[in-house]
Amino acid sequence: MFIKTLKVRNFIMLTIAGIVNAFGITMFLSPVNLYDSGISGTSMLLAKITPETFTLSMFLLILNIPLFLYGLKKQGRRFTVYAIYTVAIYSLSAWIITDIIPIDVKSASPFAGNDLILCAIFGGIISGIGSGLAIRNGGAMDGIEVMSVIFAKRLGISVGSFVMIYNVILYIACGIILKDWILPLYSIITYTAGLKTIDYIVEGLDREKCAMIVTEKPNEICSSLSRYFELGSTRVKAKGGFSGKHKTIVYFVVNRFQITKLKSVVHSIDPNAFITISDVADVFKANQDK
Repeated sequence: MFIKTLKVRNFIMLTIAGIVNAFGITMFLSPVNLYDSGISGTSMLLAKITPETFTLSMFLLILNIPLFLYGLKKQGRRFTVYAIYTVAIYSLSAWIITDIIPIDVKSASPFAGNDLILCAIFGGIISGIGSGLAIRNGGAMDGIEVMSVIFAKRLGISVGSFVMIYNVILYIACGIILKDWILPLYSIITYTAGLKTIDYIVEGLDREKCAMIVTEKPNEICSSLSRYFELGSTRVKAKGGFSGKHKTIVYFVVNRFQITKLKSVVHSIDPNAFITISDVADVFKANQDK
């Protein structure tokens, strides 16, 4: 049953994500007229140029929910429910902060005043934490992400390029409509800070390293790696494309501080071993207790 696939923990984390994102937007960006990216930034712009009865919270719901519903078939029901819930919490939290809590967030940031650099950086980081938490827990904070998945392939561009093009158009529109290019340029700092923060939240601050070792001495290398690092390894049979010799690829995951030691161990056994190192975002270990 569909309802059983929805998890309470996810809703708790998505609630936190919505509140955090609203905090970053209303406490740092909106007071000094800086703009977030995507639909959130579009909502901020529309709230700025329309009468006060049309609030940021209203535009967040009006613009985001139809996009999530449009992407229902592509993204699935669970994602759509999580995403709409997250945006609803974001919108509600923004309304509470701006209209209920007795804090002045209309003329300056309560924390950074009118310092545009501080507001751009911290606003971007905090809203990025919210967006990252939403993505990590199965939801989304912005409908533009859904549209990018649906339309990017049709347009022959990547998802990242689609989002970037949308944001460039948004910031150009901000400059033209408001007749001020300083704030849109600072908003690019916000976008960059938010984007990097999302990467860290979704993929982890300290990425593991994957080592792929091509060798003719897999037994000795696997034994030594297990002894030094107390970790298992995976072997894949291979054949040299030029030499035609039978080889083995040893797949091994370590952290960045162990790379030097790994190279030393491998080359002490097989000086001709070919090693490649690459980042891995997440490592899920099997439950050994089963």
